[in-house]
Amino acid sequence: MFRLLLILTAALVFSGGALAEQTLRLMANTSPPYSDEKLPQRGLALELVEHVFSRTDYKPEIAIDSWSRALEGTSIGVYDALAAAWYSDERDKTFLFSEPYLDSKLIILKARSTPGRYTQLKDLAGARLGVRTDYAYGIDFSQVPDLQLVEEHHLIQNLLNLLSGKVHFVIGDRRTVVFQLNEYLKDQIHKFEVLEIDLPGRPRHVAASRQVAGHEAVIAAFNKALAETRKDGSYAAIVKQWDERYPGLK
Repeated sequence: MFRLLLILTAALVFSGGALAEQTLRLMANTSPPYSDEKLPQRGLALELVEHVFSRTDYKPEIAIDSWSRALEGTSIGVYDALAAAWYSDERDKTFLFSEPYLDSKLIILKARSTPGRYTQLKDLAGARLGVRTDYAYGIDFSQVPDLQLVEEHHLIQNLLNLLSGKVHFVIGDRRTVVFQLNEYLKDQIHKFEVLEIDLPGRPRHVAASRQVAGHEAVIAAFNKALAETRKDGSYAAIVKQWDERYPGLK
């Protein structure tokens, strides 16, 4: 009887271990409304990532730090993956990217009081455009004649510069712009207008370090679960809730 109990106990231990979730260490940088310790569920991107991974055998533990630390720590394998990364051919040498799980739409704004219709980038010729320092827009601004880029470290400063007339236009991620206007300039949202210029999107991915064993399995599991959440409507429900949380910009 004692021998039988030992066999049964061992079987339970091993079966439990086989079913246990594998902890996955991810890094993200502070970038509201996508990732921020102060936001509900720590932001739209992190809520989506955790929701998708909940359909897998991986348990994500996401730390938020500066982008430079997130990138460096994950590239050398201290962390397993980046939770919200933009693809580039250079980064693909270090990371294996998932299917895109969220698209970041770039927009250009002007003061509503400024006359004129702008439908393509070349219409900005000779203007001052507010941009963020070291932000990867994926746009060749040099093709716009006499366009002057006015750099600031924070988007809110660009928006204030637009109101004061220091710049003619500001470029930014739509959700980030809407979030900051609601947070800091809610009573002045009506003073901003989105141009009709169609800009490329910047998809966000989970990016697993190629230095970490099993990175291919992680990305395959995420991609499979992502497709399931899109199919059952739970993905769309999360995005809709976030987009309705910060309204007002047209």
